Amino acid sequence: MQQVNKLKILNDPIYGFISITNPLVYDVIQHPYFQRLRRISQMGLSYLVYPGAHHTRFHHALGCMHIMQKAVQVLRFKGVDINDEEENALYLAILLHDIGHGPFSHAMEHSIVENINHESISFMFMDRLNAIFDKKLTLAIQIFRGEYSRKFMHQLISSQLDMDRMDYLKRDSFYSGVAEGNINSERLIQMMNVQDDMLVIEEKGIYSVEKFLVARRLMYWQAYLHKTSVAAELILTKILKRAKELTHQGTELESSGPLRFFLQNRINREAFTPDVLDTFAQLDDFDIMSALKAWQHHSDYVLSNLCHMIINRDLLKIKLQAEKADKAKVAGLRQALMADAGISQKEAEYFIFKGKIKNQAYNKTGEPIRILRKDRTVEDVVEASDQLNLKALSKPVTKYYICFPKQLLEKVAF
Repeated sequence: MQQVNKLKILNDPIYGFISITNPLVYDVIQHPYFQRLRRISQMGLSYLVYPGAHHTRFHHALGCMHIMQKAVQVLRFKGVDINDEEENALYLAILLHDIGHGPFSHAMEHSIVENINHESISFMFMDRLNAIFDKKLTLAIQIFRGEYSRKFMHQLISSQLDMDRMDYLKRDSFYSGVAEGNINSERLIQMMNVQDDMLVIEEKGIYSVEKFLVARRLMYWQAYLHKTSVAAELILTKILKRAKELTHQGTELESSGPLRFFLQNRINREAFTPDVLDTFAQLDDFDIMSALKAWQHHSDYVLSNLCHMIINRDLLKIKLQAEKADKAKVAGLRQALMADAGISQKEAEYFIFKGKIKNQAYNKTGEPIRILRKDRTVEDVVEASDQLNLKALSKPVTKYYICFPKQLLEKVAF
């Protein structure tokens, strides 16, 4: 039998060549659970705003592994002891950090499955893969969960300056064209060090950290929380909620087998058995989009109209404001739609709703970004920086939204 070369070089538009240097890493990447990420969009429905944003979670995971390789090289060069087992565990942990994401990323968490987030599903996938690969992922899982004795390794995976954030800011900026989100990840990695088992950034890298935090804030407002992206994701969540409601009422909806399973069953954390996980692993963006194409012709007013909005990018109007939406205004809009379309109040609630979005570039109450001074003392970046705007970036900014059909603009004054 011919031997498969498991040491591969891949070409990436962000970093150039990415190397797979370990056979186990190659086998994990080749597993169907991981290959599914090729069919999960990284930025959800943001391509409705930025047409180039069609990259996937697969791209992102490989990019994270690449910059983790760079981080390991830098830390070893600075005298930090990382053995081969720990090195490969770091690569596996960062590769698998997003493996639990469902179709269009976050929309599934609030509609198809109930009271279970993608992080919990990621843990399930990791445990399953660990069993498949004869417990060879045990150390990677320990690092990912923060259970390993060397805490800085977990910070490389999950912190306010981790490989995940470094890659998605640079990658999403590139594919969306939002130049303000571009960061100097190379310099940030070169400035990394470890002090008292904590990940630190050397003092001369502080300006790169400041740029990173500003870029993160701008990317959230301009891309991730762009009002059209928010409206599209909310509509998709409403579509899946309506489809589930109709299915439970006995309506037959055209869909793939895996999607039909989640429409027919209420799946929460307790119900997420290994068989359910296998079914979830068959779900991707294509299941959802093909369903939307079929459902836009359904006789149900709510389902067909909402699907039409996504398919043809004719979305609900969304208004952002500093104050909470007035309940009387929301009620007035619903009454107007009920009269205009001849639908019930419950149906009108699918088209007219309110909520809020929050942007916080840096969380002072969370794990800090530590700056290593030349005298070897360590300080929170907000205190170490001479930029007053970093203190402002650590305060959450909340905006309130109201969504409604465009035809109601003339009926209710704003």
